[in-house]
Amino acid sequence: MTDRPGKGRLYLVPAPLDFGCDLQAPIQDVMPLGTLRRAAALSWWICENAKSTRAYLKRIHEVQPLENAVQAQHIQELPREVHKKGDHSGNFDARPLLKPAIDGHDMGLVSEAGMPAIADPGSSVVRAAHDLGLEVLPLVGPMSLMLALAASGLNGQNFAFVGYLPQDGSERNQRIRELESMALKTGQTQIFIETPYRNAALLQALLQTLQGNTRLALSCGLTMSEGWSRSALASAWKRDKPAAPLGLPTVFCIGR
Repeated sequence: MTDRPGKGRLYLVPAPLDFGCDLQAPIQDVMPLGTLRRAAALSWWICENAKSTRAYLKRIHEVQPLENAVQAQHIQELPREVHKKGDHSGNFDARPLLKPAIDGHDMGLVSEAGMPAIADPGSSVVRAAHDLGLEVLPLVGPMSLMLALAASGLNGQNFAFVGYLPQDGSERNQRIRELESMALKTGQTQIFIETPYRNAALLQALLQTLQGNTRLALSCGLTMSEGWSRSALASAWKRDKPAAPLGLPTVFCIGR
């Protein structure tokens, strides 16, 4: 793949789910070769963090040599406020970041783990690409939310991702009750995440708040050698708390 006359394309490039973890699987075990080849051919990037993007490109290079060295890559970071407040509200104008594509360069959008713009920043870039008439091409790769939902045994026909729950204890418990009520009333699976070092506290809050007949599913460390998934009624979780560590990225699901 090379840059071409006219407008370039925006590729949504997924990344392995082991970002920030001590043990990382060989990249070819968790990423399709076609995705790695396409990423290796790109030299223009929009990302969350330039340092982690360069580290990802080095991992790609071990399997599929980059067309241009890491030092020659053109990497732009999304603004910090996008990380803190999200970019799905339409308040951030991402069009200037896409000028290389307007000039004819194919570009990659990448997050630190999983699919960009899903539970991560990037939706503003995708919207801007469409508004500018650019072709948007999502590549195949791991997405923790869908893997966790598939492993949960919960309703995969009707589900909602609700992001992070409040950190304040009373607000968090109230939010858990709201989500549980929605799940039990409508059958809609509720999916949420937390920063890994808060996973244990969130699980404890869930076990204290959920009704015993609500199904709770956790998928921890997806695609990693030490990863695990468990789905059971809250009453069973209360009797038999997991002995496995919760310090890895985890997706929580509740439903009926």
